[in-house]
Order: sequence, then structure tokens, then C-alpha cells
Amino acid sequence: MRISGSRAGEALTALAGRLPAPRRASLASLQDAAGAPLDRALLLWFPGPTTATGEDLAELHLHGGRAVVAAVAAALAALPGLRHAEPGEFTRRAFLNGRIDLAEAEGLADLLAAETESQRVQALALASGHVSRAVAGWQDRLLALMAGAEAELNFADEDDVEVYEGAAQRLIAGMATLGAELGAWLARPAAEVIAEGLSVVIAGPPNAGKSTLINALAQRELAIVSPVEGTTRDVIETPLALDGIAMRFSDTAGLRAEGADAIEAIGIDRAKAAVEAADILLWLGPPKDVPEHPRAILIAAQADRWRGDAAAEADAARCDLTLSAATGEGMDRLHAYIVEMARTLLPREGETALRQRQRAALAEAKQWLAIEPGTREAGDLILIAERLRLAAAALDRITGRAGVEDMLDALFGRFCIGK
Repeated sequence: MRISGSRAGEALTALAGRLPAPRRASLASLQDAAGAPLDRALLLWFPGPTTATGEDLAELHLHGGRAVVAAVAAALAALPGLRHAEPGEFTRRAFLNGRIDLAEAEGLADLLAAETESQRVQALALASGHVSRAVAGWQDRLLALMAGAEAELNFADEDDVEVYEGAAQRLIAGMATLGAELGAWLARPAAEVIAEGLSVVIAGPPNAGKSTLINALAQRELAIVSPVEGTTRDVIETPLALDGIAMRFSDTAGLRAEGADAIEAIGIDRAKAAVEAADILLWLGPPKDVPEHPRAILIAAQADRWRGDAAAEADAARCDLTLSAATGEGMDRLHAYIVEMARTLLPREGETALRQRQRAALAEAKQWLAIEPGTREAGDLILIAERLRLAAAALDRITGRAGVEDMLDALFGRFCIGK
């Protein structure tokens, strides 16, 4: 149980009768205000500001019974100046007190929600400050460019300020280099792909074995399997994790041009939309009919039924793999095929993915850094300085740090202005 704030020390003393040595575990008997015993617990005392929240912080390591926890919580709530924390309040206080930034807070939220290995790795990278450190480096370079622009505009007549010929071109070159780096980060997969799972859509004509396949992948009767065409009329989705990668598998209505009633036609439209939005397409139909898709796996399904059929054998030879979900033939190979393709959609080892909010801010910063050569802006230091300011403001939204004061520090710290 964690207590944070200016009265954390008083609360710990009230329950344990003493304040233990900082950052050293100590065993103590806890009592309420009336002297009734509550528990025998380990105490930890962390004086601020070098704590998780930036404030004085105490931890009580209790026996885990609900009655014990409830009794200690009630005793704490009865003390003056203490209240239950709101959801997310400790993280919010850590941000407000400068212990973490917005990107690290988002990473912590993702880490708490992580269910697969890929989600854990990406969330931990975000929570550990990988994105924040990259943003800090970009901000430092932007601040140097901003300081240079301000020096040229406002202090060029000072003897101790070095003025460069072609200052605008030099600034534009620096902006272009930085913009290219931002573009490389924007080219990475989005964090939402990892958090929400890759979309894997199973599609094909009626009775191609789509429902049998999703049942085999889910290892349960998820979809109705029937020889009647048009049995599946809507998109049936199930979350699965393959080799630690979160995925969303979808069974779709059979695609056919004629013979569908009004309800099935709606299902076919939804199936087509799902195929277009899929990260990976598992196509169970004839190879000649596969929809155009950048990551389609062509599957010769129901192999237990067509063995010996010359036409089917010819089609199978043009597919990526042969499969029988009913007998299990080819399932291991399909598993490996999907995982191999999925890894091409995930960040490489050592890379960190960006959330949609972060990507939008980075894209805006990149936009402000782009100046067309030969335009009026390219020769106007005032407009260049404004673009730099707007780019810095966009980057600041990623972490919630930096601002005008940082630019002034860079300006007056790197030049001998005002001595």
C-alpha cells in the first residue's frame, strides 16, 4: 500500500509509531488510532523529491488478506489530510512533479495492459524513456537552430556574436537533416498495431474451410461449420497470440458474385472491407481470385478432400502452403508463415514504436521543418524562426516538456550576449 504526499511521514508514524531509516525495509506492528493491532508489516520510507511521485512516499508491505488491507486502508482514511488516490493519480503526480513525461506515462499505461511479449517489450521501451530521449535530442538540436536564428535576427550587431554568411541556408540545411530523422521514425509501425494486435483476415469463397480454420486456430468452436453456402454472414473475430505477438483473427462471409440474399450480401460487403483493412490476408480460394493485397498468404485448404484431383493439385502448386485444418496438416507451417510475416510489420529489435498522438505531433514537426528551396520563406529569417518555434512546440506535445525558457537558456548560454 502506497502513501504519497506531504503527510506521508506523519501517516507512517501514526500507524507504526516511528519513521524508519530512508530506503531501508523495517518490520513493525501497525495500530489504528485507538491502539488496535492491524498487521505486522514491512515499512519503506522514501523522502522526496527523488521518489516515484516526486513527493514524500511511504510503502506498507502487508499480508494480502482482504480484511487486513481494508482495515489498514480504513485506519489511513481516518487520519487528517489523507484520502484515497484517484485512478491514475500516482502516475499523474509523477508527471506533474517532473519525474516522468507524457510519453513515459503512456508507456506505463501500456505496460500495465500488456498481455503478450511484444506488447511488454514495446511498452517497457516507451516507459523507460526511449522515445523521450530521442525527443530530447531533437529538441536540443532545434533549440540550437532557434538560438542561431534569434541571434542573427536580434543580436547581429553585438561584437561577441558570430554572424554567418548564408545564415538562412545553414538553418534550412539543419532543418532538412532533422526532418529526415523524424521521417524515419514515422516510417516505423504504429504502437497501436502492437497494442491492439495485427489484423489477420481469413477470406475466400463459400465452403472454402474458413470457419474450420479459425476454429482450429482458436482451438474452440468459434464459428458454425456447415456445408450450406452462406452460413457465415458476418465478421467473426477472436484475439490470439502467436509467438508472443498479439493478433486479431477474423472469419468472414464467403465471397461470391451471385446467389447471395440481402443479408448475406451485407456480410460479403463487410468481408471485403475487412480484407482491405487487414494487415495479413489468409486466402483460401483459387489463386487467380485472390484480392490485391500486399501481404496475402495463399492457402490450398481442405487438402484432405481434394487429394488426387488434377485441377486442385495444380491450384495447390501455385499456393504458398497446403493445409487441412480438419486433420492438422500444414497448421505448424501456417503458424510459422504468419509469425514470419507479422514480424515484418513490427519494429525491429531496438526500435520503439510511436503511439498515434506521438506520431501526429512528430508529423507536424516534420511539416514545419520542410521549406522549399527558392521560395520566399527560404530567404526570410523571421519565417524560418517561426517555423522552428512551431516545430519545437509540436515536439513538446510528445513529452510535455521544454518550451520558451529552454530556448532562452540555449540562446543566452551559448552566446556571450548581455555580459
